[in-house]
Amino acid sequence: MKENSTKKFISWNVNGIRAVEKKGFVDILHELDADVFCLQEIKAMPEQLPKTLTHIDGYNVYWYPAKRKGYAGVCTYSKKEPVNMLYGMDIAEHDGEGRVLTLEFDDYFMVNAYFPNAQPGLARLDYKLAFNRDIHNFVDRLAEKKTVVICGDFNVAHKPIDLANPKQNEKNPGYSLPEREWMDTFIGSGYIDTFRKFNHEPEHYTWWSYRFNARAKNIGWRIDYFCVDPASEARIKDAAILDNIFGSDHCPISLDFE
Repeated sequence: MKENSTKKFISWNVNGIRAVEKKGFVDILHELDADVFCLQEIKAMPEQLPKTLTHIDGYNVYWYPAKRKGYAGVCTYSKKEPVNMLYGMDIAEHDGEGRVLTLEFDDYFMVNAYFPNAQPGLARLDYKLAFNRDIHNFVDRLAEKKTVVICGDFNVAHKPIDLANPKQNEKNPGYSLPEREWMDTFIGSGYIDTFRKFNHEPEHYTWWSYRFNARAKNIGWRIDYFCVDPASEARIKDAAILDNIFGSDHCPISLDFE
């Protein structure tokens, strides 16, 4: 592949990589044929996994699990070897939770991020807002060097259009005012929500509760994003939500990038 040709990126919160493997993950990976495939909430250490997940033809794989077993963690499959890797953000408060894995390529950084959930009663809101501020600073520093693509489960629906029942959720985790205000700040600083660059229609979601038959009724939230630094907007070619792919309570999202 030529360095300047269009690349395909995928991000997916799999809600447990061992669970999604049983639902056809490896076939999905090959079928989507992404150049870089970022997973969040893997809930496993690599040594707990079969070779069918740790050694996949055509891909290098990089792991950043949480220290706590069965919790959080991210991993990234990439056809091309990166020139450098950054595990975490060099902030001890966050890095034990396995939330941020960055692959550096010749002309861009791919930041795979699993943002904290604010939790019922907003019990972890302060921690989440601290993480949000820190990752914003982190990607700003990277963007001084080259293009930054940040993807993953941001655990926030930004606008009323981004969830089925905004009024009912105004005090709930993922749609509380402080979380939305941070997203206003992040997008307001110039980062591009790539899906909304192409699609301004309602009823496009990336997460559905397992309860209430929510996915069949499309009662969902759009909380997974590909965002790109403001100086690199011209490189964005297309973005989509792949809601025809099952296996998790989230669906994958894609970005075509030049």
